[in-house]
Amino acid sequence: MKFKVLGAGLAGVEAAWQIANAGFDVSLYEMKPLKRSPAHKSDLFAELVCSNSLKASRIDSAAGLLKEEMYRLGSLAVKVARDCSIPAGGALAVDRELFSKKVTEAVTSHPNIEVIHEVVEKLEYDGDTVVIIATGPLTDGALAESISELTGDYLSFYDAETPIVTAQSIDMNRAFAASRYDRGGEDDYINCSFNKAEYEDFIGELVNAQSAVLHDFDVYEGCMPIEKLAKRGIDAPRFGPMKPVGLTDPRTNRRPWACVQLRRENSKGTMFNLVGFQTNLKFGEQKRVFSMIPGLENAEFVRYGVMHRNSFIDSPRLLNPDFSLRKNSNIFFAGQITGVEGYMESAGSGILAGINAVRLAIGKAPFILENVTMLGTLSEYISDPSVKKFQPMGANFGVLPPLKEKIRDKRQRYSALAERALKSLQNSSENM
Repeated sequence: MKFKVLGAGLAGVEAAWQIANAGFDVSLYEMKPLKRSPAHKSDLFAELVCSNSLKASRIDSAAGLLKEEMYRLGSLAVKVARDCSIPAGGALAVDRELFSKKVTEAVTSHPNIEVIHEVVEKLEYDGDTVVIIATGPLTDGALAESISELTGDYLSFYDAETPIVTAQSIDMNRAFAASRYDRGGEDDYINCSFNKAEYEDFIGELVNAQSAVLHDFDVYEGCMPIEKLAKRGIDAPRFGPMKPVGLTDPRTNRRPWACVQLRRENSKGTMFNLVGFQTNLKFGEQKRVFSMIPGLENAEFVRYGVMHRNSFIDSPRLLNPDFSLRKNSNIFFAGQITGVEGYMESAGSGILAGINAVRLAIGKAPFILENVTMLGTLSEYISDPSVKKFQPMGANFGVLPPLKEKIRDKRQRYSALAERALKSLQNSSENM
Protein backbone atom coordinates (compact mmCIF):
# COMPACT_ATOMS: atom_id res chain seq x y z
CA MET A 1 0.00 0.00 0.00
CA LYS A 2 1.30 3.47 -0.92
CA PHE A 3 0.78 6.56 1.22
CA LYS A 4 0.39 10.13 -0.03
CA VAL A 5 -0.08 13.19 2.16
CA LEU A 6 -1.03 16.43 0.45
CA GLY A 7 0.12 19.52 2.34
CA ALA A 8 2.98 20.10 4.80
CA GLY A 9 1.07 22.24 7.27
CA LEU A 10 0.57 21.11 10.86
CA ALA A 11 -1.94 18.39 9.95
CA GLY A 12 0.07 17.08 7.01
CA VAL A 13 3.39 16.80 8.81
CA GLU A 14 1.73 15.06 11.77
CA ALA A 15 0.02 12.56 9.45
CA ALA A 16 3.25 11.85 7.55
CA TRP A 17 5.15 11.57 10.85
CA GLN A 18 2.75 8.91 12.17
CA ILE A 19 2.94 6.89 8.95
CA ALA A 20 6.72 7.10 8.77
CA ASN A 21 7.20 6.18 12.41
CA ALA A 22 5.00 3.13 11.87
CA GLY A 23 7.64 1.93 9.41
CA PHE A 24 6.01 2.86 6.10
CA ASP A 25 7.28 5.03 3.28
CA VAL A 26 5.17 8.12 2.68
CA SER A 27 5.22 10.82 0.01
CA LEU A 28 4.56 14.30 1.40
CA TYR A 29 3.50 16.80 -1.27
CA GLU A 30 4.06 20.51 -0.58
CA MET A 31 3.47 23.34 -3.07
CA LYS A 32 5.93 25.77 -1.45
CA PRO A 33 8.25 27.24 -2.67
CA LEU A 34 6.66 26.88 -6.11
CA LYS A 35 3.45 28.54 -4.88
CA ARG A 36 2.29 30.27 -1.71
CA SER A 37 -1.17 31.10 -0.45
CA PRO A 38 -1.91 34.78 0.34
CA ALA A 39 -1.43 34.09 4.06
CA HIS A 40 1.93 32.33 3.91
CA LYS A 41 5.23 34.19 4.20
CA SER A 42 7.71 31.33 4.62
CA ASP A 43 8.75 28.27 2.62
CA LEU A 44 9.05 26.21 5.82
CA PHE A 45 6.63 23.48 6.89
CA ALA A 46 4.03 23.88 9.66
CA GLU A 47 3.98 27.66 9.25
CA LEU A 48 2.05 29.46 11.98
CA VAL A 49 0.03 32.10 10.18
CA CYS A 50 -2.25 33.93 12.62
CA SER A 51 -0.61 33.76 16.04
CA ASN A 52 2.48 32.30 17.66
CA SER A 53 0.49 31.05 20.67
CA LEU A 54 -0.62 27.44 20.94
CA LYS A 55 -2.85 28.44 23.86
CA ALA A 56 -2.78 27.29 27.46
CA SER A 57 -0.23 24.78 28.75
CA ARG A 58 -2.06 23.61 31.88
CA ILE A 59 -3.55 20.13 31.58
CA ASP A 60 -6.63 21.38 33.44
CA SER A 61 -7.37 23.61 30.44
CA ALA A 62 -8.97 22.38 27.22
CA ALA A 63 -6.00 23.48 25.10
CA GLY A 64 -3.50 22.00 27.54
CA LEU A 65 -5.35 18.69 27.69
CA LEU A 66 -5.46 18.52 23.89
CA LYS A 67 -1.70 19.00 23.64
CA GLU A 68 -1.02 16.39 26.31
CA GLU A 69 -3.20 13.86 24.47
CA MET A 70 -1.31 14.64 21.27
CA TYR A 71 2.06 14.34 22.98
CA ARG A 72 1.15 10.90 24.30
CA LEU A 73 0.26 9.83 20.77
CA GLY A 74 3.70 10.86 19.49
CA SER A 75 3.04 14.39 18.24
CA LEU A 76 5.93 16.05 16.44
CA ALA A 77 4.43 19.54 16.74
CA VAL A 78 3.94 19.45 20.51
CA LYS A 79 7.45 18.11 21.13
CA VAL A 80 9.03 20.78 18.94
CA ALA A 81 6.85 23.51 20.45
CA ARG A 82 7.91 22.59 23.97
CA ASP A 83 11.55 22.52 22.88
CA CYS A 84 11.43 26.04 21.40
CA SER A 85 8.87 27.76 23.62
CA ILE A 86 9.17 31.40 24.60
CA PRO A 87 7.79 33.10 27.73
CA ALA A 88 4.04 33.70 27.50
CA GLY A 89 2.59 33.36 30.98
CA GLY A 90 0.46 30.24 31.13
CA ALA A 91 0.41 29.78 27.35
CA LEU A 92 2.63 27.71 25.11
CA ALA A 93 3.98 30.26 22.64
CA VAL A 94 6.83 29.71 20.22
CA ASP A 95 9.30 31.59 18.10
CA ARG A 96 7.34 30.79 14.96
CA GLU A 97 10.33 30.77 12.58
CA LEU A 98 12.35 28.48 14.85
CA PHE A 99 9.33 26.21 15.35
CA SER A 100 8.75 25.79 11.61
CA LYS A 101 12.45 25.34 10.97
CA LYS A 102 12.74 22.51 13.51
CA VAL A 103 9.60 20.78 12.21
CA THR A 104 10.90 21.04 8.64
CA GLU A 105 14.28 19.63 9.63
CA ALA A 106 12.67 16.69 11.45
CA VAL A 107 10.41 15.82 8.52
CA THR A 108 12.96 16.21 5.73
CA SER A 109 15.54 14.13 7.61
CA HIS A 110 13.18 11.21 8.29
CA PRO A 111 14.29 8.23 6.16
CA ASN A 112 10.71 7.13 5.48
CA ILE A 113 9.42 10.52 4.28
CA GLU A 114 9.92 11.66 0.69
CA VAL A 115 9.13 15.36 0.27
CA ILE A 116 7.85 16.27 -3.18
CA HIS A 117 7.58 19.97 -4.00
CA GLU A 118 4.72 20.07 -6.48
CA VAL A 119 1.54 22.04 -7.06
CA VAL A 120 -1.03 19.25 -7.01
CA GLU A 121 -3.98 20.19 -9.21
CA LYS A 122 -5.97 16.97 -9.30
CA LEU A 123 -6.70 14.23 -6.79
CA GLU A 124 -5.32 10.92 -8.00
CA TYR A 125 -6.07 7.79 -6.03
CA ASP A 126 -6.61 4.08 -6.53
CA GLY A 127 -7.18 0.98 -4.46
CA ASP A 128 -3.46 0.63 -3.72
CA THR A 129 -2.96 4.18 -2.43
CA VAL A 130 -4.09 5.87 0.78
CA VAL A 131 -4.36 9.64 0.35
CA ILE A 132 -4.56 12.15 3.21
CA ILE A 133 -5.76 15.58 2.08
CA ALA A 134 -4.33 18.18 4.45
CA THR A 135 -4.09 21.11 2.08
CA GLY A 136 -5.50 23.60 4.54
CA PRO A 137 -8.28 26.16 4.61
CA LEU A 138 -6.82 28.18 1.73
CA THR A 139 -7.01 25.37 -0.82
CA ASP A 140 -7.92 26.92 -4.15
CA GLY A 141 -7.70 26.61 -7.91
CA ALA A 142 -7.80 23.31 -9.75
CA LEU A 143 -7.21 21.27 -6.59
CA ALA A 144 -10.18 22.89 -4.84
CA GLU A 145 -12.34 22.05 -7.86
CA SER A 146 -11.09 18.47 -7.80
CA ILE A 147 -11.91 18.17 -4.10
CA SER A 148 -15.34 19.69 -4.69
CA GLU A 149 -16.04 17.00 -7.27
CA LEU A 150 -15.45 14.50 -4.50
CA THR A 151 -17.16 16.29 -1.60
CA GLY A 152 -19.56 18.87 -2.98
CA ASP A 153 -19.38 22.59 -2.30
CA TYR A 154 -17.06 24.02 0.32
CA LEU A 155 -18.29 26.00 3.27
CA SER A 156 -16.31 29.22 3.65
CA PHE A 157 -15.56 31.98 6.14
CA TYR A 158 -12.89 34.62 6.62
CA ASP A 159 -10.02 34.45 9.10
CA ALA A 160 -7.74 37.27 10.21
CA GLU A 161 -4.17 37.88 11.36
CA THR A 162 -3.01 40.24 14.10
CA PRO A 163 -0.48 43.09 13.62
CA ILE A 164 3.10 42.79 14.90
CA VAL A 165 5.18 45.69 16.26
CA THR A 166 8.84 46.02 17.24
CA ALA A 167 9.63 45.91 20.95
CA GLN A 168 11.91 48.96 20.83
CA SER A 169 9.11 51.13 19.43
CA ILE A 170 6.81 50.50 22.41
CA ASP A 171 6.78 53.36 24.93
CA MET A 172 7.40 51.61 28.25
CA ASN A 173 6.72 54.86 30.09
CA ARG A 174 3.08 54.24 29.16
CA ALA A 175 3.00 50.45 28.89
CA PHE A 176 4.00 47.92 31.54
CA ALA A 177 5.13 44.29 31.59
CA ALA A 178 2.97 41.74 33.46
CA SER A 179 1.02 38.54 33.04
CA ARG A 180 -2.58 38.29 34.16
CA TYR A 181 -2.84 37.31 37.82
CA ASP A 182 1.01 37.20 37.88
CA ARG A 183 1.04 33.89 36.01
CA GLY A 184 4.31 33.33 34.17
CA GLY A 185 7.21 35.75 33.88
CA GLU A 186 6.64 39.45 34.39
CA ASP A 187 7.91 40.27 30.91
CA ASP A 188 5.89 37.62 29.04
CA TYR A 189 3.33 40.26 28.05
CA ILE A 190 3.41 44.01 27.60
CA ASN A 191 0.20 45.78 28.57
CA CYS A 192 -1.18 49.00 27.15
CA SER A 193 -3.80 50.32 29.54
CA PHE A 194 -6.64 52.74 28.80
CA ASN A 195 -8.62 55.03 31.06
CA LYS A 196 -12.28 55.46 30.19
CA ALA A 197 -11.83 58.55 28.02
CA GLU A 198 -8.94 57.03 26.06
CA TYR A 199 -10.90 53.85 25.51
CA GLU A 200 -14.02 55.62 24.24
CA ASP A 201 -11.97 57.77 21.86
CA PHE A 202 -10.19 54.67 20.55
CA ILE A 203 -13.42 52.73 20.00
CA GLY A 204 -14.95 55.72 18.25
CA GLU A 205 -12.12 55.81 15.72
CA LEU A 206 -12.03 52.01 15.42
CA VAL A 207 -15.67 51.57 14.42
CA ASN A 208 -15.44 54.37 11.85
CA ALA A 209 -12.13 53.30 10.29
CA GLN A 210 -12.10 52.14 6.68
CA SER A 211 -11.94 48.40 6.06
CA ALA A 212 -10.49 46.52 3.12
CA VAL A 213 -13.02 44.99 0.74
CA LEU A 214 -14.55 41.75 2.00
CA HIS A 215 -16.17 39.19 -0.21
CA ASP A 216 -19.48 37.60 0.64
CA PHE A 217 -18.35 35.14 3.32
CA ASP A 218 -19.00 34.75 7.04
CA VAL A 219 -16.35 35.63 9.63
CA TYR A 220 -15.70 32.87 12.15
CA GLU A 221 -16.65 33.96 15.66
CA GLY A 222 -13.34 32.88 17.17
CA CYS A 223 -11.39 35.15 14.80
CA MET A 224 -13.70 38.16 14.84
CA PRO A 225 -11.97 41.33 13.58
CA ILE A 226 -11.60 43.78 16.44
CA GLU A 227 -13.45 46.50 14.51
CA LYS A 228 -16.42 44.22 13.86
CA LEU A 229 -16.52 43.24 17.54
CA ALA A 230 -16.48 46.95 18.52
CA LYS A 231 -19.55 47.57 16.36
CA ARG A 232 -21.53 45.19 18.59
CA GLY A 233 -21.32 47.71 21.42
CA ILE A 234 -18.84 50.07 22.98
CA ASP A 235 -18.03 47.65 25.81
CA ALA A 236 -17.75 44.52 23.65
CA PRO A 237 -13.93 44.71 23.23
CA ARG A 238 -13.54 45.57 26.93
CA PHE A 239 -15.19 42.26 27.81
CA GLY A 240 -13.27 40.47 25.06
CA PRO A 241 -9.64 40.84 23.95
CA MET A 242 -9.29 44.21 25.75
CA LYS A 243 -10.43 42.90 29.12
CA PRO A 244 -8.37 44.36 32.00
CA VAL A 245 -8.92 41.55 34.54
CA GLY A 246 -5.93 40.25 36.47
CA LEU A 247 -3.84 43.36 35.78
CA THR A 248 -2.80 46.37 37.84
CA ASP A 249 -1.36 49.45 36.15
CA PRO A 250 1.72 50.43 38.21
CA ARG A 251 1.17 54.09 37.32
CA THR A 252 -2.20 54.17 39.08
CA ASN A 253 -2.10 51.01 41.26
CA ARG A 254 -5.55 50.27 39.87
CA ARG A 255 -7.02 47.96 37.30
CA PRO A 256 -7.19 49.68 33.88
CA TRP A 257 -10.54 50.52 32.31
CA ALA A 258 -9.41 48.44 29.31
CA CYS A 259 -6.13 46.94 28.14
CA VAL A 260 -4.42 45.71 25.00
CA GLN A 261 -1.94 42.91 25.63
CA LEU A 262 1.12 42.40 23.45
CA ARG A 263 2.64 38.93 23.37
CA ARG A 264 6.19 37.98 22.42
CA GLU A 265 6.48 37.02 18.77
CA ASN A 266 10.01 35.57 18.90
CA SER A 267 12.49 34.17 21.42
CA LYS A 268 14.62 37.33 21.42
CA GLY A 269 11.64 39.44 22.43
CA THR A 270 12.27 41.93 19.62
CA MET A 271 8.74 41.69 18.22
CA PHE A 272 5.29 41.58 19.86
CA ASN A 273 1.86 40.84 18.42
CA LEU A 274 -1.40 42.52 19.48
CA VAL A 275 -3.34 39.74 21.19
CA GLY A 276 -6.87 39.33 19.87
CA PHE A 277 -6.48 42.17 17.35
CA GLN A 278 -7.37 40.33 14.17
CA THR A 279 -8.39 43.02 11.74
CA ASN A 280 -9.51 43.82 8.22
CA LEU A 281 -8.74 47.54 8.36
CA LYS A 282 -6.72 49.07 5.54
CA PHE A 283 -3.03 49.28 6.41
CA GLY A 284 -3.06 53.07 6.69
CA GLU A 285 -6.06 52.92 9.01
CA GLN A 286 -4.34 50.31 11.17
CA LYS A 287 -1.36 52.61 11.58
CA ARG A 288 -3.59 55.59 12.42
CA VAL A 289 -6.02 53.87 14.81
CA PHE A 290 -3.70 51.41 16.55
CA SER A 291 -1.23 54.22 17.20
CA MET A 292 -3.92 55.58 19.54
CA ILE A 293 -3.25 52.67 21.89
CA PRO A 294 -1.34 54.07 24.89
CA GLY A 295 2.30 53.12 24.47
CA LEU A 296 2.00 52.51 20.72
CA GLU A 297 1.95 56.14 19.63
CA ASN A 298 5.22 55.64 17.76
CA ALA A 299 4.93 51.91 17.13
CA GLU A 300 6.82 50.42 14.20
CA PHE A 301 4.59 47.84 12.50
CA VAL A 302 6.51 44.83 11.20
CA ARG A 303 3.31 43.31 9.83
CA TYR A 304 -0.19 44.67 9.51
CA GLY A 305 -3.23 42.51 10.10
CA VAL A 306 -4.78 40.86 7.04
CA MET A 307 -7.82 38.70 6.32
CA HIS A 308 -7.98 35.61 4.18
CA ARG A 309 -10.57 33.08 3.14
CA ASN A 310 -10.87 29.84 5.09
CA SER A 311 -12.73 26.91 3.61
CA PHE A 312 -13.80 23.59 5.06
CA ILE A 313 -15.82 20.63 3.85
CA ASP A 314 -19.21 19.57 5.18
CA SER A 315 -17.51 16.94 7.33
CA PRO A 316 -20.52 15.60 9.29
CA ARG A 317 -22.06 14.40 6.04
CA LEU A 318 -18.79 13.24 4.51
CA LEU A 319 -16.36 11.84 7.09
CA ASN A 320 -16.10 8.94 9.49
CA PRO A 321 -14.73 9.59 12.99
CA ASP A 322 -11.35 8.25 11.84
CA PHE A 323 -11.27 11.15 9.31
CA SER A 324 -11.76 8.83 6.30
CA LEU A 325 -14.25 9.62 3.57
CA ARG A 326 -17.43 7.59 3.95
CA LYS A 327 -17.73 6.81 0.27
CA ASN A 328 -14.03 5.98 -0.17
CA SER A 329 -12.15 4.80 2.91
CA ASN A 330 -8.78 5.13 1.14
CA ILE A 331 -9.17 8.93 1.26
CA PHE A 332 -8.69 10.83 4.50
CA PHE A 333 -8.98 14.52 5.32
CA ALA A 334 -7.08 16.29 8.09
CA GLY A 335 -6.63 19.81 9.42
CA GLN A 336 -8.76 22.91 9.19
CA ILE A 337 -10.29 21.74 5.93
CA THR A 338 -12.28 19.28 8.10
CA GLY A 339 -13.71 22.02 10.31
CA VAL A 340 -11.50 21.65 13.38
CA GLU A 341 -10.42 25.13 14.45
CA GLY A 342 -6.99 25.95 15.78
CA TYR A 343 -3.34 25.04 15.28
CA MET A 344 -3.25 22.10 17.66
CA GLU A 345 -6.71 20.87 16.73
CA SER A 346 -5.51 20.70 13.12
CA ALA A 347 -2.32 18.90 14.10
CA GLY A 348 -4.32 16.51 16.28
CA SER A 349 -6.58 15.55 13.40
CA GLY A 350 -3.45 14.84 11.36
CA ILE A 351 -2.21 12.45 14.05
CA LEU A 352 -5.48 10.52 13.99
CA ALA A 353 -5.64 10.48 10.19
CA GLY A 354 -2.08 9.16 10.01
CA ILE A 355 -2.68 6.46 12.62
CA ASN A 356 -5.85 5.33 10.89
CA ALA A 357 -4.32 5.39 7.41
CA VAL A 358 -1.77 2.85 8.65
CA ARG A 359 -4.43 0.74 10.37
CA LEU A 360 -6.46 0.68 7.16
CA ALA A 361 -3.41 -0.48 5.20
CA ILE A 362 -2.63 -3.35 7.58
CA GLY A 363 -6.25 -4.42 7.97
CA LYS A 364 -6.87 -3.25 11.53
CA ALA A 365 -10.03 -1.60 12.85
CA PRO A 366 -9.99 2.22 13.08
CA PHE A 367 -8.49 3.81 16.18
CA ILE A 368 -11.44 5.77 17.60
CA LEU A 369 -10.94 7.57 20.90
CA GLU A 370 -13.78 7.89 23.37
CA ASN A 371 -15.58 11.23 23.41
CA VAL A 372 -14.35 11.87 26.96
CA THR A 373 -10.99 12.76 25.40
CA MET A 374 -10.50 16.08 23.66
CA LEU A 375 -9.36 14.45 20.43
CA GLY A 376 -12.19 11.95 20.62
CA THR A 377 -14.90 14.54 21.05
CA LEU A 378 -13.54 16.66 18.18
CA SER A 379 -13.53 13.55 15.97
CA GLU A 380 -17.10 12.89 17.01
CA TYR A 381 -18.12 16.47 16.26
CA ILE A 382 -16.77 16.54 12.71
CA SER A 383 -18.42 13.20 11.89
CA ASP A 384 -21.81 13.63 13.58
CA PRO A 385 -24.50 13.76 10.87
CA SER A 386 -27.00 15.23 13.35
CA VAL A 387 -25.06 18.53 13.37
CA LYS A 388 -27.38 20.94 11.57
CA LYS A 389 -25.32 24.05 10.88
CA PHE A 390 -21.72 22.91 10.80
CA GLN A 391 -19.18 25.50 11.94
CA PRO A 392 -15.51 25.15 12.98
CA MET A 393 -14.95 23.87 16.50
CA GLY A 394 -11.89 24.17 18.71
CA ALA A 395 -10.99 22.40 21.94
CA ASN A 396 -13.24 23.32 24.86
CA PHE A 397 -14.53 21.55 27.95
CA GLY A 398 -18.11 22.33 26.98
CA VAL A 399 -18.09 19.60 24.32
CA LEU A 400 -17.07 16.85 26.75
CA PRO A 401 -19.79 14.74 28.41
CA PRO A 402 -20.34 15.75 32.07
CA LEU A 403 -18.76 13.93 34.97
CA LYS A 404 -20.85 11.47 36.96
CA GLU A 405 -20.18 13.44 40.13
CA LYS A 406 -21.07 17.12 40.35
CA ILE A 407 -18.06 19.34 41.12
CA ARG A 408 -18.87 22.99 41.74
CA ASP A 409 -15.33 24.35 41.70
CA LYS A 410 -14.41 24.96 38.04
CA ARG A 411 -10.69 24.27 38.39
CA GLN A 412 -11.34 21.00 40.24
CA ARG A 413 -13.96 20.03 37.65
CA TYR A 414 -11.57 20.69 34.78
CA SER A 415 -8.85 18.68 36.53
CA ALA A 416 -11.26 15.77 36.92
CA LEU A 417 -12.25 15.99 33.24
CA ALA A 418 -8.58 15.97 32.23
CA GLU A 419 -7.82 13.00 34.51
CA ARG A 420 -10.73 11.07 33.00
CA ALA A 421 -9.59 11.89 29.47
CA LEU A 422 -6.00 10.81 29.99
CA LYS A 423 -7.06 7.58 31.65
CA SER A 424 -9.34 6.81 28.70
CA LEU A 425 -6.53 7.66 26.26
CA GLN A 426 -4.18 5.30 28.06
CA ASN A 427 -6.72 2.47 27.91
CA SER A 428 -7.37 3.07 24.21
CA SER A 429 -3.65 3.22 23.42
CA GLU A 430 -2.96 -0.02 25.27
CA ASN A 431 -5.67 -1.73 23.22
CA MET A 432 -4.55 -0.42 19.81
